[in-house]
Amino acid sequence: MRPFSYVVAPSAAAVLLLLACAGTAVADDGFTIKDPRITESSGLAASRLHPGVYWTHNDSDDGAFVYAVDSRSGETVATLTLRGIGSPRDVEGISVGPDGNVYVGDIGDNLDGSWSHVWIYRFPEPKQLVNATVDATQFTVKYADGPRNAEALMVHPKTGRVYIASKNEDGGGLYEGPARLSAGGTNVFRRVGEVPWVTDGAFSPDGKELVLRSYFSARAYEWKGDGRLGADRAVSAPFQGQAESVTYTADGTAMLFGSEGVGSDVQRVAVERRGDGGGNGKSPSSGGESGKGSGDAGGGDGKVTLGLVVLGGLLAAYLGLKRLMRRS
Repeated sequence: MRPFSYVVAPSAAAVLLLLACAGTAVADDGFTIKDPRITESSGLAASRLHPGVYWTHNDSDDGAFVYAVDSRSGETVATLTLRGIGSPRDVEGISVGPDGNVYVGDIGDNLDGSWSHVWIYRFPEPKQLVNATVDATQFTVKYADGPRNAEALMVHPKTGRVYIASKNEDGGGLYEGPARLSAGGTNVFRRVGEVPWVTDGAFSPDGKELVLRSYFSARAYEWKGDGRLGADRAVSAPFQGQAESVTYTADGTAMLFGSEGVGSDVQRVAVERRGDGGGNGKSPSSGGESGKGSGDAGGGDGKVTLGLVVLGGLLAAYLGLKRLMRRS
């Protein structure tokens, strides 16, 4: 998604600063993406082959390039150019599968249903971190219930099955792909669950948990193994100006939250194991906080602060203005 307009950004930034000063949990031991070419980091995925390295990409049509960023320095250590794909439209998510492949989701649709199909690109994670052109396989994707906007692509670390979470102000859906993607036809993704407003998501390395983030919060769900979401808990996600990405560290001890912008920060939040507090024990189908909408706070009690209400209003105004500008 594009950054906030100049009219909205200053007010939103002021509210974020106010919330941070009020005692919002702040992550530590993160890093800053230093590459000036990475202006809209819209996805993060921990490398399986290179400890401390994270794959990322720009939003929109710059998805032919994938960057490997070293978390110890924030520097780009490899730039990959994808070959064998068409012209990317709105690249929004990235994930590394158990098959040793990197999956890139060209799944964005800011007009909420203008594309009859979207794409997933897949290529082997390189054994050496050098600038290179890599051959990628392109998969055509459609949703069983019609086109929609999405920003979250997740590959289960045990089964290799691909999931997409759609993005909608009123709540989205969790979509499950076929057991194996086919490059020779259309891959139909079917709705298997309801989720909040999602800008990114990621499975834990053991495959037992799925974290979904929005602009203001994040929740972690027990993964039932058959595409169903179990009990959920709040995650103390940091407030970021354009909260677009999340991934687990390779060892599963922490989550990393990223945002768009030049020199954007990636912040680390330690994983709280279930039973350590912060969960409400409700499943998405129980009508609890984790149902439709994204107004839950990052804390454990789920209360919406005045600051979030104000920020939510600002975002709603921004989204409305953006729609009007696109339709004009």
